[in-house]
Amino acid sequence: MDEYIERYGAERIWAATVVLLAVSVALAASLFYQSVYVELIWQYYWGPVVADAHGWSCIAWADGQQIHCSNAGANAGPTAEPGYTFVSYAGYIPTLVLMAIGVLFLVRRLEIERYRAGFFALFPFMLFGGALRVVEDTSVAAYRETGELMMGLPWIGFLISPLIYFTVALLTVLAVVVAVWLDRTDRVSGYEYPLAAIGTAYLTLTLAYLGYASTQPYADFHPLLLVTTLVGATLATAVTWLLIGRFAPEINRGTEYMGVVVIWAHAVDGVANVIGLDWATAFGLEHNLTPKHPINGAIVDITGSVLPPNVVDAIGAAWPFLLVKLVAATFVVWVFNEEIFDEQPRFAILMLITVVAVGLGPGTRDMLRATFGV
Repeated sequence: MDEYIERYGAERIWAATVVLLAVSVALAASLFYQSVYVELIWQYYWGPVVADAHGWSCIAWADGQQIHCSNAGANAGPTAEPGYTFVSYAGYIPTLVLMAIGVLFLVRRLEIERYRAGFFALFPFMLFGGALRVVEDTSVAAYRETGELMMGLPWIGFLISPLIYFTVALLTVLAVVVAVWLDRTDRVSGYEYPLAAIGTAYLTLTLAYLGYASTQPYADFHPLLLVTTLVGATLATAVTWLLIGRFAPEINRGTEYMGVVVIWAHAVDGVANVIGLDWATAFGLEHNLTPKHPINGAIVDITGSVLPPNVVDAIGAAWPFLLVKLVAATFVVWVFNEEIFDEQPRFAILMLITVVAVGLGPGTRDMLRATFGV
């Protein structure tokens, strides 16, 4: 393998691998339509996306009609449900790894420096990803109200997990390329400024659309919930950061103030879940939200089974999720020490960006879902 890498270059081998895999999957789906496309690709990858787009708990193939399972006959073919399975993970994880490798190649090719500045410049993109996912949530709410999707398939599918990760990644890569070009041509004093501006523009347009959606019958607006989530996350982050500085200052010596962003991102996720799952009705929503991820649901189930019902009624069952997120974020900050940044700064920053996105993406979505009542 080293011989091939030295001869052809790692980037060419990566590109050839991506093209070969794409062509192989497309060819197999064409030649073996039923067994490869219907029973594998549709059932485990595309079917769950279509079900999620309609807000259905189950979808049946039904000779390509793709209808709700309750409307399908006994021999309607394979069925699919929103969410992930071991089979879908087996496809998505290698794909994400390939994508991450491609991003590393791009960063190296662009010769980007000032990694820490780039980290902060990408912060609006992390908020944007979660907000963009809520656009699809409003589409589901609109479908329930009107019977029509706001955006037709397959396009709405690119706003649903996991495809939305590729959508946001593509938009981010385009923004990075433009920002670096502006920097290299001396149009700006640093690539981080236009990069942050583009991300802020993405986020602003998305929030403007959600604001418009809140005026429609299928959505609502609860600003106090939004403020409470942001204030709660900020207070939780401040307390955590003060405790680190007081009792274990060595934890944040590698990340420095990037550690604040990491902890705040996961605090938003934690607080948004606590409010949305236990206290949404107190802010005017018709009902509390339901967990969208298995970890959230497991914590709620365990807390509800361990604590007495009267205690759960008083303090809720989702609050341990916030503690888990704060502890996990602090652990990540501790792992990224000075040595990692000295030896592999590019890799360290990319991993930190991923960690923030993993927290802030779902957290922003849960917060805005509750804020707009979808």
